[in-house]
Amino acid sequence: MFKKDNAIRRVTVKVFNVGDKVVYPMHGAGVIQGIEEKNILGAKESYYIIKMPGEVKVMVPTAKAEEIGVRNIIDEETAGKVFKVLETDSTEMSLNWNKRYRDNMEKMKSGDIYQIADVVRNLSFKQKERGLSTGEKKMLLNAKQILVSELTLAENSQKEKIEEMVDDKIDKSFAEYNGGQGNGEEKNFIKFDAN
Repeated sequence: MFKKDNAIRRVTVKVFNVGDKVVYPMHGAGVIQGIEEKNILGAKESYYIIKMPGEVKVMVPTAKAEEIGVRNIIDEETAGKVFKVLETDSTEMSLNWNKRYRDNMEKMKSGDIYQIADVVRNLSFKQKERGLSTGEKKMLLNAKQILVSELTLAENSQKEKIEEMVDDKIDKSFAEYNGGQGNGEEKNFIKFDAN
């Protein structure tokens, strides 16, 4: 005869609080401004209200936040390691733009800051070497925004200062690993706009 296991299984769910600095994959880092009950499509559910860069607010169901990939921002020590990623040579990317785009999109969807830094560095190098397609230019801008939003909160710094640091590290590493040899389009490198 088999004994039935009556053990209670506990599922731990990450709970965030008002004021926590978090990352929402594919959107960037923000601060939880509130936790509100909302009745949407007849279902009452609790939502984190996250203030993102640019005065955008995002509602994320509290019960699904961890599943969606919401996580705490990195600490200052990890931020230093992320800057080191930007200082290294690019990693190998597919020559097929479609596969390269899908691979980079997967890295961005992961929400992993190191993967996002890898996308920023690789696409920045590619842009300096041969230029980017319209889709990859858009991806680079989005990846930079996501990267900078988290580094800004982690370093407790100004967005403009972090943008400058990211661009500077990429410029220096490109010059170091590629001898400054681009296609002459370096001047068209996508820097952050003040607009």
